[in-house]
Formats: sequence, structure tokens, C-alpha cells
Amino acid sequence: MNKEAKINIGDTGNQHEDGNQPMGTPYEKDVVAWAEEQAALLRAGKLASIDIEHIAEEIEDVGKTESRELRSRLAVLLAHLLKWQVQPERRSRSWTNTIRTQRREALYVLEEAPSLRRRFDEAKWLDLVWSKARTQVEAETGIDFDTFPEVCPWPMTSVLDEGFLPD
Repeated sequence: MNKEAKINIGDTGNQHEDGNQPMGTPYEKDVVAWAEEQAALLRAGKLASIDIEHIAEEIEDVGKTESRELRSRLAVLLAHLLKWQVQPERRSRSWTNTIRTQRREALYVLEEAPSLRRRFDEAKWLDLVWSKARTQVEAETGIDFDTFPEVCPWPMTSVLDEGFLPD
């Protein structure tokens, strides 16, 4: 970005009543351009010109995205652990690889956002993850959803343990 572009970020030629420059690109029109402009305004210390409400929403969305990523990884991991348990005759290297990969990816998410571990204490969140896993197993195996336990039979510490495989 050239020096002139940095100076003109947010300069649409219109002044707010308080004399501050409005945003250049509306959030709703191009979120990427908006984000770049907001970052430049923050770095330049032009706090009066930033789009506070949308920035707050985006920051909250970062947490939601990480939570969804963890939920997704755990649902796939739990589905494969459940298949491992209920279909021992179908165990394969592919299942082992998926279990290993999803476990590692979930642990990477937790390394980046350790506060997400508190989700393991939230029954509603765990129920959603377990329900997704049961639904996936039913779709892939034809085994009825209600055949599986209503709640996850394994503690998350075991699920995330590299050596854990259910009997």
C-alpha cells in the first residue's frame, strides 16, 4: 500500500458532524476491504473513525469460529471412535488415520484457544457434538441413531488421548 493510500483510508470526502472521516468501504459491501481499512485505522490510532460495532461483532465471531472448528473436529473424531467400537470387524487404517488426524486437529485448536476447554463442562455443547457424531455414524453405517448411548460414554480427556481407542 502506498503512502497516499494510507493517508486516504476512510476518506470518502464526507465529514461526520464531529469532523472525523467516515469509513471508506461499508462492511456490508466488502468485508475484506473493510477489514483492511479498519486495521489501518487502528494502527494509525484513528480510533474515532473505526466501525466499532462491526469490529466488536468480528471479534466475537473469531471465538465462534474456533468453537465451531473444535465442535466439528470432535464430532468427526467421536463418530470414528463410535464406529470403532460398534463395528470392530470394519476397523481399518483409514479409520485409524482419521482418528489420529481429527484428534491432532482438535488439540491444535485447543492450543490456540485453551479457553475452549471450558466447553467440555457444558452439557448442551457436548450433547450437540455427540448428537452430530451419532447422526454421522447412523448415516454411514445404517445403525439406528437410538442404538447409541444418549451421552458420550467417554470423558474428553480420553477422547483426546493419543492412545485411546474404545473396546
